[in-house]
Amino acid sequence: MCTFCPPRPSRRAFLAGLGAAALSAPAAFAAPPVACWSPTELVAKAGEGARRHRSPADAFASPQPAEPAPPVTGARAGVIRRFDLPAGDKRIALTFDLCQTRGAIAGYDGAIVDILRAGSVAATFFPTGRWLATHPARAGQLSADPLFLLANHSFSHPDLHFAPAGTVRQEILLTEAALASTRAAADAACHGTAKAPPVRLFRFPYGSCAPAGVAAANAAGSVIIQWDVVSGDPDGTSARLIERNVLSAVRPGSIVVMHANGRGTHTAEALRTIIPELRGEGFSFATVAELLAAGRPVTTEACYINHPGDTVRYDSPKRRMASASHGR
Repeated sequence: MCTFCPPRPSRRAFLAGLGAAALSAPAAFAAPPVACWSPTELVAKAGEGARRHRSPADAFASPQPAEPAPPVTGARAGVIRRFDLPAGDKRIALTFDLCQTRGAIAGYDGAIVDILRAGSVAATFFPTGRWLATHPARAGQLSADPLFLLANHSFSHPDLHFAPAGTVRQEILLTEAALASTRAAADAACHGTAKAPPVRLFRFPYGSCAPAGVAAANAAGSVIIQWDVVSGDPDGTSARLIERNVLSAVRPGSIVVMHANGRGTHTAEALRTIIPELRGEGFSFATVAELLAAGRPVTTEACYINHPGDTVRYDSPKRRMASASHGR
C-alpha cells in the first residue's frame, strides 16, 4: 500500500457513503446471529458504550481457572506483532480490545460491531474476563458470529509487566474459563455455533510485558498477540487521525489494535472510511487465528506499543506493587 495521503473531501465523502450504505445493508445479520437474536437485539443501543458505576446487578462469581494448554514453543513463541504471508495474500487482522478493570463497568461499542457485520468484515475481540461476566448477552452474540473470534485479554486488566509467573498464569486461566462459559452459553442460545479457537490467544494489558511474563504466558499454553499498527483510538482521538494512523502503516499480515469498550469514541466513524479504503487497495480481513494458520509470525522478546521501552508510563511503582500482589 502506498503512503497514505489525506483524501480530498469528495473522496472522503464517497468512502463515508460506502460505509453508511454497508451499515444499512439488510445482509448485515447473516446466519447464525440472526437465527438466534433478532436484528433489533443485535444492533447498537443508545448509551451502551458509556462506562458506568457498578451496581448489585453486576456482581458475579469468579470462575475456577481453566486447565493450561500445552506450552507454546517454536515459531509461535514470543510476542507476535504481525505475520509474513505468502506472496499475494493481503489479509490483515482488525482487533478490538474490550478492557475492563476492577473499577467501573466498561461499555460495548455496538456501532463498531454493526459496521463489521454490515461489511462482512472478520475481526478478533480481546475481552477481559470481567467484561465477559458483565456483558453476557453481547459476549454471546460475538461468540456465536462466524465473522468474529474472541480471545483473552486477562481477567482484570492489571499491568503484568513485573508480575510473577503465577499471577500471569492465573489471569490467563481465569479468562480462559470465562471464555469457555461464554461459548457454552452461546451454544445453548445458538445451537452449537460458538466454537473454540484452534489455539489460545492472549494479549497483555496495556501492551506491556517483560520476557519473564512472555515465558509464563507461553508456558500456560497461550500464543501472545500484540500488534504492528496502533490506531490510537482511545479517549477522543479524531476519526481523521485514526484513519491516518491505520492507513499509513498497514501492510499484508498487519495486526491493527482498536477498542470497542467505549473508549474509542470515534472508531466507528473512522471504520466507515478505513474499511472501503483498504478494500480498494486490495486488502481483505481475517481473524488472528486465520493469519496464524496462513503465515509466519514476526515476534519480539517483550511487548511494546510503537517501539521497545515505550510502555514505561504504565509500569509505575504503584502498578508494579499492584501487579505483584494481584490475584483474582
